Amino acid sequence: MAYETAGAEMTGTDWAGFADRIAKHAANYLDGLERMAAGDADAALVPFLLLEVSQISLTGAQLGASEDVVPVGNIEPPHALEGDVDALRQGLASRLKDVDEYAEVFDPYESKPEPAPYRLSDDLADIAADLTHGLRHYETGNKIEALWWWQYSYFNHWGNHAGAALRALQAVVTHARLDVGAEEVVEEIS
Repeated sequence: MAYETAGAEMTGTDWAGFADRIAKHAANYLDGLERMAAGDADAALVPFLLLEVSQISLTGAQLGASEDVVPVGNIEPPHALEGDVDALRQGLASRLKDVDEYAEVFDPYESKPEPAPYRLSDDLADIAADLTHGLRHYETGNKIEALWWWQYSYFNHWGNHAGAALRALQAVVTHARLDVGAEEVVEEIS
């Protein structure tokens, strides 16, 4: 069976394999985030989150670089597919309390971009909610609908949150590694 796509046709088998790979990455992100929100990673929390967001950003880039997924009859089912991410958000906010809030320019191509307040815990949980929505489609056997959702929400929502979170997490790691006093460097070298 072939599915409609923008500009080309890809067989159901090709899409199914792609959906399987994306689902695996989404599940890995969710599992890692849940573990960290529950207390895993201790002092390595921010570097591990940097890895998780980097990996899911690569997944998003694959969705962004692929042709448009347009399932025949592109209709969202009547039931809500969003996962409850409040506990996840709260767990992350508690663990990230010293670095949770940051400033981000939402659209750098606006004529006068203004920084907006963001929270890492919100970014990470919003990504999780969008990935969970797609996983619910996937788990019910609607792989094409799952791919469509992941791709659509990447462009319209979670891709922005992943990029913002990645920059914020990278900045925290950079400051932790490079903002070392001269006397500490001399002691480490000796």
